[in-house]
Order: sequence, then structure tokens, then C-alpha cells
Amino acid sequence: MENQDFKRYNRQIILEEIGFSGQQKLADASVLVVGAGGLGCPLLLYLGGAGVGRIGIIDEDLVEESNLHRQVLFKQDDLGHPKAACASIKLKELNSSVQTDVYTFRLDHSNAMDIIKKYDLVIDGSDNFETRYLVNDTCVVLEKPLVSGSIFRFEGQVSVFNVNGGPNYRDCFPEADPESESCSVSGVIGPLAGIIGSIMAQETIKLICGFGELLSGKLLVLNGLTMDVQQYKIIRKSIANDPTIALNKVDTEPTTQHKQSDPGRDQGVKMIQNEAAGEVSAAKYIGQITEIEISELQKWQRDGIPFQLIDVREAYEFEEFNIGGISIPLYDLQARMDKLPSDKAIVFACSHGIRSMIAARLMHKQTDQQLFTVIIPLIEL
Repeated sequence: MENQDFKRYNRQIILEEIGFSGQQKLADASVLVVGAGGLGCPLLLYLGGAGVGRIGIIDEDLVEESNLHRQVLFKQDDLGHPKAACASIKLKELNSSVQTDVYTFRLDHSNAMDIIKKYDLVIDGSDNFETRYLVNDTCVVLEKPLVSGSIFRFEGQVSVFNVNGGPNYRDCFPEADPESESCSVSGVIGPLAGIIGSIMAQETIKLICGFGELLSGKLLVLNGLTMDVQQYKIIRKSIANDPTIALNKVDTEPTTQHKQSDPGRDQGVKMIQNEAAGEVSAAKYIGQITEIEISELQKWQRDGIPFQLIDVREAYEFEEFNIGGISIPLYDLQARMDKLPSDKAIVFACSHGIRSMIAARLMHKQTDQQLFTVIIPLIEL
């Protein structure tokens, strides 16, 4: 460590829980922050100040005047400019040694896997359930720790998911609340965003450096009106005992990584014997789960190879467009798993490869069958 770095960070280095080794871990860490809003702004400031080496910032929004009372990274001159870009500039002004990656677009099913796989851990400060579930599901597949926080009126919540086989976001919130409102409707107070964002930054630093007791398996709830703080236990749902949860037990052993999780790992090619045609074809092989292209599935159909195609998207998605097979939404899979055929290959399908991989991993716990995943194309077979 250079002398200038010691001068900057010495107040935290002298903490025995951090020390020089912890400071080096921070410098080597890469973190993706989803949302540069009320929660993202304070946590970005503290992560940059603490010396986290690489920080990705993803937010599609522009700075608006209504943001300024709580999103403390921004000022009036930033109005109309991308939040992610403005946040990056402010972090560089605070700490020029921090590397930032700027994403001025929305995190969605088409890019989540490619972006999240680049980072050691993810912090979710987004303001909608769609993004929260997407972030969680992708982190489950890629086995990435997730620090999650939210605020609603005068209440804030924080938890840490996907750590050492602990619960994930769906264990705590199996379904989105259809009656939930955004802060633009229900309102939000600035200091609460600062408090919750700071707690999220604290949990991130603890996670990186490896000290303290994480909020894994616990949901911290802060009442901003009374300043009462409660912690609620989150139970990791058992695959065997709870068929109602969409995501259940998380396997922490890297046996079924998604093919995009690490360019240097699990990229082997398994030769699958085509018994009907007497030919050998190549497919991506991830642990004991094989990812195939739609062209491979079409060939199986032509050659009469027996398989069961299972579409794990929502029922309405299946009705709008499908490539055949049967519809079993991901959250129904556990309850119907024992009814699936055991004498043929099982192929799980979804639009972007995330839900199908989760489904395959869940079933992998219960069977030695050949399991495959395929991405549904935009055109019919």
C-alpha cells in the first residue's frame, strides 16, 4: 500500500477488523450498484470513500428536480443528465483511485446475466419489484451475494441474500405486493434514504472484508417515526417441505453455473449421443445441466428423440407465445416435479435462460435425469 493510500484510509485501517488486509480486499473488490437513487447515492459515497476498487453503476433515469431532496450525489446543475454518469463523476471527485463502470440503461432480462457476472457482489437499491426479482434470480444463478434495501414512507428495510447457502430475496418476499406504491405516490423522506443506504454500505464492507455478523437470514426493519429497529428471521425454504416457493434451496457448490457466469469456467463441450440417428452433436455443458440451442431441439424433434419440454414462464406468457411442450410456471415446479416423466430427457425453456436454469437446478436436487435448458426464440419452431 502506498503512503498516500495509508493517509487516506488510516482511520479504518487501524480498526483491527479491517487492517491492511481488509483495505486490500476493498481495493480488489468489484461491486455493482443497481439504482443511483435515494439509496444508491449514500451507499455509493461510502463505498467510494472506503476505497472499493471497482464500482458499477446502472440506472436509466435522468436527474430530476424532485430527486434533489434525498439523492445527495446530485446538484441543480445535474438536472436532465444521466444519474449513473453524474454519480460516476462525483465518485471520481471524491476518490480518483476508484474505477467506475457506467450503465445508462435499464437492467433487464436481456442484459442482467452479462452485467452481473462481471462483479463480486451486487447491491440492489432499485425502486420496483420487477428489477428486484430479476436481480435476485440472476444472483442466485451466478451465486453472487446480494445486499438489498428498500424504503417506503417512514420505514426502511435491509437484508443480505445468497451468502453461504442462506436465504434469497424470494424466501423473504415470494411474490410482489400488487398494492405497493412508488415513492412518487406514497412519499419518502430524505434522511431515511441516507440511513438505509448507509446500512447497505456497511453490510457491503463487512461482506467484502469478512468481519462482523451479516444480515444474512435476517430482515432489519427501521421505523423512522419511532426509531425502533426490529430484526425478523428469514427462513430458507426447503425444497422437500415447501412446494409453494418459486425459488427454494440455493446450491452454493459451483456445479451448475450458467454458461455466462465465468468465461474461463464450465465452458467445456459435452458430446451427446444421438441414439436415434446414430450421430454425435455438441452442446454447452454446465455441471450436470446442459444448455442447448433451439436448433438442437428441432433436430431432436426430427429424429424422434424422446424429451419433455417444460415452459417455466408465467401462464400468460405461454398463452401469448410458446414453442410447444407444457406450461409449468417456475413457482409451481416443485409441486409438480414428481409427476414429470422419468424415462426421457427434461428440457426447461424460458425467454432469457434465467428461469430455466433455476428450474433445472431445483430439479437437479431431486433426480439424476438428463436435464437441459433452452432459450425460447422470437419465432415459432
